[in-house]
Amino acid sequence: MKIVVTGDTHMPKKAKQLPPRLIQECKKADLIIHTGDWSTMDVYRELSDCGYVRGVYGNIDDEDIREYLPEQEIIILNGFSIGLVHGHGQKKTTEKRAIETFDGEQLDIILFGHSHIPMTRYFKKQLLLNPGSPTDKRALPYYSFAILTLSKEIHTEMIYFSRYNG
Repeated sequence: MKIVVTGDTHMPKKAKQLPPRLIQECKKADLIIHTGDWSTMDVYRELSDCGYVRGVYGNIDDEDIREYLPEQEIIILNGFSIGLVHGHGQKKTTEKRAIETFDGEQLDIILFGHSHIPMTRYFKKQLLLNPGSPTDKRALPYYSFAILTLSKEIHTEMIYFSRYNG
């Protein structure tokens, strides 16, 4: 199962359209997961044109998104238990907040966003994955999103790109 993981699109403030590189991968994916901070439902609709979309809302999302999507969610895909949260809040790091959101849960993977910093690492027995942002790289040199492949094992690939006309 191929999953494109993205988030922190902040559209239309940070971009007028999703990057072609992201759209290309979304069209080949079995599932698209967005880690929040969509800004408007237009992003959800644009991603839905590419494939099936799951996601959570983030701290800057409007009421339409908050009414339609959960703040956090646990999904089971190909036998893997996945926690999905944006990761915003007070105190601690985004990573620590994401981990604490699912305290006591037996998860294989935690997907989160908020910091715009792409990251893949294990904490204890959980894979932590932040896809960064395909539209708002902030001080980082590259825009990013992730591809998560679930078969008998977990495979992640971070996709970095430097330029697009968004």
